[in-house]
Amino acid sequence: MKTSALHREKLEGGRGTKMMPPLGINYLCLFLVRLSMVLSTVLLLSRSPHLPHPTKTQSIADLNVPSASALLPVPAVDPCAGRYIYVYDLPKKFNEDIVRDCRNLSLWTNMCPFTTNAGLGPNLNNTEEDQDGVLQDTGWFFTDQWMLEIIFHNRMKQYGCLTSDYSLASAIFIPYYPGLDVTRYLWDPEIARRDKLGMDLIEWLRQRPEWAARGGRDHFLVSGRSTWNLQRGLDQSYAWGSKFLVIPEVQNMTVLTVERRPCGDNEFSIPYPTYFHPSDKSQVATWQEKVRSSERPWLFSFAGGRRPDQPEMVRNHLIDQCVQSSRCKMHECQTGGVGCNSTSNLMKLFMQSQFCLQPPGDTRARRSIFDSMVAGCVPVFFHNESAYVQYRWHLPRDFENFSVYIWEDEVKTGRVRPEDVLLRYSDEKVREMREAVIKMIPTLIYKDPRYTSEKFIDAFDVAVNGVLQRFKPPLFIDSE
Repeated sequence: MKTSALHREKLEGGRGTKMMPPLGINYLCLFLVRLSMVLSTVLLLSRSPHLPHPTKTQSIADLNVPSASALLPVPAVDPCAGRYIYVYDLPKKFNEDIVRDCRNLSLWTNMCPFTTNAGLGPNLNNTEEDQDGVLQDTGWFFTDQWMLEIIFHNRMKQYGCLTSDYSLASAIFIPYYPGLDVTRYLWDPEIARRDKLGMDLIEWLRQRPEWAARGGRDHFLVSGRSTWNLQRGLDQSYAWGSKFLVIPEVQNMTVLTVERRPCGDNEFSIPYPTYFHPSDKSQVATWQEKVRSSERPWLFSFAGGRRPDQPEMVRNHLIDQCVQSSRCKMHECQTGGVGCNSTSNLMKLFMQSQFCLQPPGDTRARRSIFDSMVAGCVPVFFHNESAYVQYRWHLPRDFENFSVYIWEDEVKTGRVRPEDVLLRYSDEKVREMREAVIKMIPTLIYKDPRYTSEKFIDAFDVAVNGVLQRFKPPLFIDSE
């Protein structure tokens, strides 16, 4: 009896389709082939007069015969798995055009020189700035404290795990410069001008599939100014700053900043840029040895200015006590003066001091914290928001091993004199604390973003790792 055409078609799997064996049969055949290879190898070994034979107390496994699983190919491990970052290609008005508008970044200073060298500023090596030879031959720049956005963006361009496929990314970086943007208009009474570019950015992001995927919860950006400049609550001309951080979409993002607000749950502080930006590990090691061997005749020092209109500030009390002490070196910064703008003068002061006083200034934190630590000077804090609750990714939790804390109210009321507190530390303890600070130097500085020849973990790497850990999916464990 002949098979009907329809019957044949069903047997063959449909018109024009070759009959394929079930998937399970394919795996079974592959297993049998692998098994036959193993058995053939064993048989060959057992017959060879030149190879050892299993004794009564030996097994085939003792002859190091490869198992079937060992013959299967080993999958390649992706070194960037879980570390891919996608970077938006933003319209130039959000970054490059802001840099080109550098003459409007300050009402008093031409900021254009500070935007050179990828944001590091003018090179200080072998210049008149370092006539005393305080700085080493390479890696030193006249870096402005507000240039972090440019520096971080250029470091991101050298990141080893960038991807052009946002679906592979664990984090998405927005190279917008909110701090530099608002700096141009901080004293402008027209609040709409302060807010415009930030609002334009949000409108641009809303149109992007990268944003739609998670609503910005895997996005992050950097502000080179403290977030106090970006969280205006009132739409009044007298209110300070922009309202960028108040925008609901921005609250979904992670914001890296030189100083966060205590209530900013999506804000994370990273170090101010210092003057030191080495290109390789040897420059770091040379500098560490230099500060380790530096003579430190001063018990403590302070670099900063008074606040005559704010007599209650602790720094005014510290200046008075430092001037009166023979163990303190004072570097008072006057308005319009040039002393505190001299990198070599500041670093020389810090390198000759065992402890460096770091009271709050216009805000709780200050760039001088990191400049002094790069010089191997043990910082003395007077408010917990100056460092301890700020730089949690970059500073160890054992604060007493690398710093001193004196409550500012104790100083202002006269109950405590910093000099008396610091004299209680033994020479050995001070050396241990200084060594802890010196070992931290690599992770407190930003390497020169123009070089990729030799890697070391710097402040950028620590910040990126913090972001990736924050975005890592939670591990759910089945309790049943």
